[in-house]
Amino acid sequence: MPFEIVRNDIVNMHTDAVVNTASPNPVIGSGVDSAIHKKAGHKLLAARKKIGAIALGEAVITPGFDLSAKYVIHTAAPVWEGGKRGEERLLASCYRSSLALAKEYKCESVAFPLIAAGNYGFPKALALQIAVREISAFLLENEMQIYLTVFDKKAFELSEKLFKSVSSYIDENYVDIKELDEYGLLSEASILKERRKLVEGLNKAAFVPVPKAAEIRYDKAAEAAAPESINDWGRLLDKLDAGFSETLLRLIDKTGKKDSDIYKKANVDRKLFSKIRNNPDYKPSKPTALAFAFALELNLDETKDFISRAGFALSHSSKFDVIVEYFLINKNYNLFELNEVLFAFDQPLIGA
Repeated sequence: MPFEIVRNDIVNMHTDAVVNTASPNPVIGSGVDSAIHKKAGHKLLAARKKIGAIALGEAVITPGFDLSAKYVIHTAAPVWEGGKRGEERLLASCYRSSLALAKEYKCESVAFPLIAAGNYGFPKALALQIAVREISAFLLENEMQIYLTVFDKKAFELSEKLFKSVSSYIDENYVDIKELDEYGLLSEASILKERRKLVEGLNKAAFVPVPKAAEIRYDKAAEAAAPESINDWGRLLDKLDAGFSETLLRLIDKTGKKDSDIYKKANVDRKLFSKIRNNPDYKPSKPTALAFAFALELNLDETKDFISRAGFALSHSSKFDVIVEYFLINKNYNLFELNEVLFAFDQPLIGA
């Protein structure tokens, strides 16, 4: 997928470029800056001194030297001072300036740290929001593989409101079912709910007329007259629903948007979309199928129908599925925000 959140040390990323949270002056700072300089070797500081000072929000580029990356993009991030000195604007500029340089130097892949979220004191949830917003906006217009690397998960933090809301939804729709699946146990409230369902089911069953044995017979003539015999496989196959690829292309046409608008919004790269378009029998992974459902802004029922054409379903016995359902019910089609939540809950990301 073009944008991934990964847990890794940025100095070990095998990308064309890595982004460094640098001091405005050519000195070695702490945190990410120190780690990158240590791995790259002393030549990196010499190259940085030739460039000189960097204005806040701007970025410069040097070779990567002993790093796995070809380039290091150094960006001068703002120190958080309560948000009253344009810190948000400057941090957004760090991402935009860095991405512009990566594009200028024809980088196909770049790895970012969560800029300014460490020693610079930027609120982690806000730093994450800005990072995702700027990276996703760039990818809507450009082709590049971008990683947001998180070395320590403590550096990754959702907004408190979103985290609590998703956690509550998971508790209501997932925990009890997993307790039943794994331990054969349910909470007291869930036991009462299940008893009510059972009683309602029995009451309904009491009014269902049971046919007499004499009335249950095999009617060969009726079967022969039926428009579709259970043995008429050819006709049944002819009436199969459209497959995933055909349905996807029809839905894109219905939106009136370009293919690229949809696959970029789905966090899917152009090469994979080309395979889907040219292969009517293409079978995507579940995250890919769901990614297109979000890009098309399908509702919950439409999403269930759409992914079923690739052989998938949504279940309350899967935390991944419950989180996806939460976003669909709330009509939040921001795929990158969904991936933030999935990452926070140790679930696979959406896209391809």
